[in-house]
Amino acid sequence: MIQSYKKNPTLSDSYDAIIIGSGMGSLATAAVLSKAKKRVLVLERHYTAGGFTHIFKRKGFEWDVGIHYIGEVQKPTSVIRKVFDYITDSKLKWADMGEVYDKIIVGEKNYDFVKGVENFKNKMKAYFPEEKEAIDAYVGLVFEAVSKGQGFYMDKALPPLVSKLFGRRMRNPFYKFSDQTTYDVLKSITDNEELIKVLTGQYGDYGLPPKQSSFYMHATVARHYFSGGNFPVGGSSQIANTVDQVIERAGGTILISAVVDEIIVKQNKAIGVKMADGKTLLAPTIISGAGIINTYSKLLPAEVFHKFQLQQNLTKIKRSVAHACLYLGLEGSPKDLGLPKTNYWIYPEDLDHDAAVDNYLQDISNEFPVVYISFPSAKDPDWANRYPNKSTIDIITLLPYEIFDKWEDTKWMKRGEAYESIKENITNRLLEVLYKHVPNAKGKIVHQELSTPLTTKHFVNYDEGEIYGLDHSPDRFRQRFLKPRTPIKNLYLTGQDIVTAGVAAALFSGVITASAITGKNIIGKIMKR
Repeated sequence: MIQSYKKNPTLSDSYDAIIIGSGMGSLATAAVLSKAKKRVLVLERHYTAGGFTHIFKRKGFEWDVGIHYIGEVQKPTSVIRKVFDYITDSKLKWADMGEVYDKIIVGEKNYDFVKGVENFKNKMKAYFPEEKEAIDAYVGLVFEAVSKGQGFYMDKALPPLVSKLFGRRMRNPFYKFSDQTTYDVLKSITDNEELIKVLTGQYGDYGLPPKQSSFYMHATVARHYFSGGNFPVGGSSQIANTVDQVIERAGGTILISAVVDEIIVKQNKAIGVKMADGKTLLAPTIISGAGIINTYSKLLPAEVFHKFQLQQNLTKIKRSVAHACLYLGLEGSPKDLGLPKTNYWIYPEDLDHDAAVDNYLQDISNEFPVVYISFPSAKDPDWANRYPNKSTIDIITLLPYEIFDKWEDTKWMKRGEAYESIKENITNRLLEVLYKHVPNAKGKIVHQELSTPLTTKHFVNYDEGEIYGLDHSPDRFRQRFLKPRTPIKNLYLTGQDIVTAGVAAALFSGVITASAITGKNIIGKIMKR
């Protein structure tokens, strides 16, 4: 499919809304508003749209940057599937990853996460027969925690007065789960540290190990994949491609290579944006999907930032972790190389997750606390049509931004020999892990490229290369200002910062933001379709 978003399209004389950034939250917000007959202009600073859903191509390969699997889209009646269908006119298709979506590898032991709640419980009980009651209790707590999130997120879309009257009642049941760490909740039902380590083996999906993360965040991820994993047919670029058609049909546009310099605020009201080239674009509604830290500290005029004392809010939140990703291109089809659809989560044997992270952060030459391996070419049934006899692999690990901050003023691809030397060392270490678990890959790699936190900063514009926006500690969920409405009239936020990490969460942020703007129950409308 040819991407219809353009660098130099014919712009309309007026738009109902301008959206800064084109990540999943921005795309979802734009599509929902377009369905409400609003003309929307989406401004993306880079040469391709999609944020963490975009792809890049190199040497005859393509790689998905942020999407490795999506849950809860198998059934057409699921909420996530219905929202995706709504914003793409049902043109986005999904491929099931099969029975085993995640494999947790601890030392020499393998633990399969299999789709289906009862299947998952039975599998865990087979690994830990003495922990049957704890496993049942764990799954029950996951479902209960997720159910309490509904009122919490509904409150975010309510007008301030209505929220003041009814919001506390909607939020309080949620805090019972969000205020506790993942480890504390699991420790309350079992003393088996190996079981806790396995059940929290997906913590890389939200970035914080069990003793630091909110149990609610953990529960949403675990629940999200109980029904299995899926991958967009044709690759993750199909998300932006299909949403773009919905936006364009309503008279809107996604504009790439469009750098916003400042949000224009007059009399405490957002009225437009000033571009880096000096042009101004006006609209009655301005929405930022650039992250709350970027929006408040970089895009708002200094006098507005100080007038509304927004720095006080920013001191209450922390950035999420940064990462490295090794992108590999291989000769040979996924079938020929025996590449699985299953994701591998690989952990040290002798340390719990938190201790492993602490050990690594003290010295990154210590063992990686987590290595995640994904096989996107094996997951996409359309891959062979686009890239016959080729395969790709992504390998991800934690990597602190501070290691690279001395090069933050250098240019992408031109950061010097010392920087490249660190990258080469990390690359070789990650390849060692790969070859241990996927020996067929050895000798087949024809292209390799490591992204660092500086790469993330360059392409996604997060200052410290954070992959998940804000961290997902218990404190994060107590911050009432993480919602679509801002103190500046007609300025709204969307994206993972107002919900949680992940593509599905960012998808819902778009619905929540559009609901706050229109005053309508968008999710209710979608579910009735």
